[in-house]
Amino acid sequence: MDKNDIYREIENLRDEIRYHNHQYYVLDQPTITDSEYDSLIRRLIELEAEYPEFYSPDSPTQRVGGAPTEGFGEVVHSSPMLSLANAFNHQELMDFDRRVRSMVGDEVEYVAEFKIDGLSVVLEYENGSFIRGATRGDGQVGEDVTENLKTVRSIPLRLNKPYSLEVRGEVFMSKENFERLNSRRELDGQPTFANPRNAAAGSLRQLDPRITASRPLDIFLFNLERIAGVEIQDHLQTMDIMKDAGLKISPFLYWTSSMDDIIELCSEWTDKRNDLPFDIDGLVIKVNSMKQRQNLGATSKTPRWAIAYKFPAQQAETRLREIVVQVGRTGVLTPTAMLDPVHIAGSTVARASLHNEDYIREKDIRIGDNVIIQKAGDIIPEVVRVQMDKRTGDEKEFQMPDYCPVCGAHTIRIEGEAAVRCTGNACPAQQRRLIIHYVSRDAMDITGLGPAIVDQLLGNNLIDDAGDLYYLDYDQLINLERMGDKSVNNLLSAIEASKQNELRRLIFGLGIRLVGTRAAQLLAHKFRHLDNLIEATEDDLLSIEEIGPKIAQSVRGFFREEQNLRLIDKLRQAGVNFSNEPKPTGERDDTLVHDWKGKTFVLTGTLRDYTRNDAKALIEGRGGRVVGSVSKRTDYVLAGENPGSKLDRARELGVKIIDESWFNSML
Repeated sequence: MDKNDIYREIENLRDEIRYHNHQYYVLDQPTITDSEYDSLIRRLIELEAEYPEFYSPDSPTQRVGGAPTEGFGEVVHSSPMLSLANAFNHQELMDFDRRVRSMVGDEVEYVAEFKIDGLSVVLEYENGSFIRGATRGDGQVGEDVTENLKTVRSIPLRLNKPYSLEVRGEVFMSKENFERLNSRRELDGQPTFANPRNAAAGSLRQLDPRITASRPLDIFLFNLERIAGVEIQDHLQTMDIMKDAGLKISPFLYWTSSMDDIIELCSEWTDKRNDLPFDIDGLVIKVNSMKQRQNLGATSKTPRWAIAYKFPAQQAETRLREIVVQVGRTGVLTPTAMLDPVHIAGSTVARASLHNEDYIREKDIRIGDNVIIQKAGDIIPEVVRVQMDKRTGDEKEFQMPDYCPVCGAHTIRIEGEAAVRCTGNACPAQQRRLIIHYVSRDAMDITGLGPAIVDQLLGNNLIDDAGDLYYLDYDQLINLERMGDKSVNNLLSAIEASKQNELRRLIFGLGIRLVGTRAAQLLAHKFRHLDNLIEATEDDLLSIEEIGPKIAQSVRGFFREEQNLRLIDKLRQAGVNFSNEPKPTGERDDTLVHDWKGKTFVLTGTLRDYTRNDAKALIEGRGGRVVGSVSKRTDYVLAGENPGSKLDRARELGVKIIDESWFNSML
């Protein structure tokens, strides 16, 4: 394998890991097993170590987790919430012990704790009062979930002692409470949670604290990050302080100076973990001494004084009776194995994920096979391998359907992707997600039309797709729950106003696979009218520099589907703008369009179409420069939504202020 192939593999790994980070840490909807994710990370670490010339500061190995989601305020952590390095076998624990002793000497004490399978949070107290709580987020910045954490009864709102301190822990849900919650949701006709971790994470990140209060959440605290006026010697002392203060600390602490004892402990709890009333997916081993921790320090990603021992996946054999296909909210068709029930990892399993068509082919999985399934932690199980020696010849091969089993639309598999997708925008399995996407801020920006209202509209059969929004009237809306006269009139006004949106917003709002805000802007600029885009050939699309074969194929497939064309006809009849005629936002200086070289920009606020890094790259790629503060030498301040004090400073100094529309015209 030459260097170009190595570089491509590294970049592909980075992209895949970023995607799974987003699914796991932002959306709380993991799509692969922990063991699969760990193998991706390990492979990337190996390649980057072997080929340091391909180092990248934004690689997933250089950071922790994913970005915080919208909807909550941001909290900058006082110190990074680093992840832990993982050990998967006893030899890796011995290697950790050897590294520690080589740096601090042989006199080392370790503390072992349960690795609780929940959601990491940080709690802050001032003079004994709880003042702030946040999620981990990306390790540097988390979400402010203070009001939600106040509803967790095991978190004291006032400590027993007037400490000013910061602690970190794990919010979780016990197995018994998880089963009760799912039973209640099933009776109410609501979707059930996949596992206790997802239930805890989803509950804590509700925008309405009343929903969080109705969920049986709990917490264990495991780290004291800072405390005013107290000198800390070791970890065990911090646990005593937290316990005395009334905080609920980790329920298991094991102290030893022998790594052999730790290894024996890991083996013991590998067998006993299912006996606990809550889920753990390993043990955490920490150096006890704070002085030694300081000497050991940390890498940019992990502390050198701690490691997590991950339990091996548990396996069992059963028979695969049938393969059914489910359609997710993104239109992906997912094959699922229906199994003879078998007990594994503390619960009875009757189905397992088969991921995609390639997974079935690679493992030669057939209906009627005896298969080995595994369950790492409490995720949805997966088929690991087939017991080939037990085949009878009666097993049947499986084929992915050519038509969506829900709505009957054509299915498509884009070249280079594993997923088979439904192409029908009217598919009931997708409609809720697509409508919520259509009305979102970056799309048609229909204020007041949140997920709860969309659910009511669908539940009352008032709409089938986004096009039906433009045919709603006052009498239909006034009967909805929590919709008064003012709310109805405001919503109808927002729907009407959205008809005048720019074409790029409509294109993005249609929910075409792979078409984000940037691609939508490029398509609107190129074709000027939605009808031109509908008639565009693949070659027409590929003539746009940033549009590749996958996006072109996705766009063409979207406009070939009859259901999508019916949606567009509804929008046309409703008077939605299909043309790319930009509305003037003020007088423009056309001499700015190509005058980038040497110009200094300051960015402030949130941009609709670009991340800060995207905007910076565009400016620097044209010879400009982005700086962090406004001065008399600043040429332009690019102001997005909710700009900060930099905008006031620019006005004071008379620096030219431009909005995003102006910036786009410069591009």
